Amino acid sequence: MPRPTILIAEPEPQQALSTRKLVVETGKFNVLTAHSTQEALDIFSLFPQISAVVLVISEAVHADLVASTIKSARSDLPVICLTPSNGRGCLKSDYTISSFEPQQLLDRLRSLLGDPRNIGA
Repeated sequence: MPRPTILIAEPEPQQALSTRKLVVETGKFNVLTAHSTQEALDIFSLFPQISAVVLVISEAVHADLVASTIKSARSDLPVICLTPSNGRGCLKSDYTISSFEPQQLLDRLRSLLGDPRNIGA
């Protein structure tokens, strides 16, 4: 059984790799990263077998548009919105989590998709 693949749409990090990407990969998930609305939609169309989508509220990624487009194509696909405050998340997301709580993100992904650390064990 292959490890679940997560599409993360977030602004491009100032330096090096995204910390969020590294945290999710350390949790043994495969990660595809998009740094704009269009790139997120392109990756979704190229990789239709993704297991979940994580959208980070930002100016670079129009999270509501991405979530709406993805949910129209695959209503079963979990969409998680990360927000920097207790403010509004994505209207079409299934879950909203603080962007400052990486363990909550991993816990949510594991509860939805299983724990990839156990694959092949």
